[in-house]
Amino acid sequence: MIYLISRSISQGGAAGLISLGGVTLGYVFYMLCAAFGITALLFAVPYAYDALRIGGALYLLYLAWQTVRPGGQALFQVGQLSKHSPRRLFLMGLLTNLLNPAIAALYLSLLPLFIRPEQGHVLGQSLALGFLQISIAVTVNAVIALTAGFLATFLSGQPVWMTVQRWIMGTMLAGLAGRMACPARR
Repeated sequence: MIYLISRSISQGGAAGLISLGGVTLGYVFYMLCAAFGITALLFAVPYAYDALRIGGALYLLYLAWQTVRPGGQALFQVGQLSKHSPRRLFLMGLLTNLLNPAIAALYLSLLPLFIRPEQGHVLGQSLALGFLQISIAVTVNAVIALTAGFLATFLSGQPVWMTVQRWIMGTMLAGLAGRMACPARR
């Protein structure tokens, strides 16, 4: 959500929706992997999970640096869509989601809770539930992206807020990267 909000704020609601397309493809990838049992391999090989988790943390740190670096653009400063092409926005959304191992864990742990083998085809149930979850997530994220784009336009005339929000967003992204890089082990 933070990625979609930052895209919507920096380039408008349309950019957020294009990014959501990439995020959605990432959801579909992980859901299909979970439905077919492939995601279990990711968690069976601890180094693969760690590599994915650390890659995601590094990407979040990169986004944080882009936000707070000298000359960085304030997130609530709406620019033209050409700043990042639709293709790049889509691919960044996809990459952001694929580098988030929590999505894989969500599908691997959530789908089996609702599968009833006695009621028929397990794969069909997994796919139906997965696509239902994706459709709800896409709807909620689209509303959030469009709202963030609207708020960006509204708040862009506030110069003090422009500086404060850059540091708030950068700090949040860096904090998420730290949490992703150093998860609590139970």
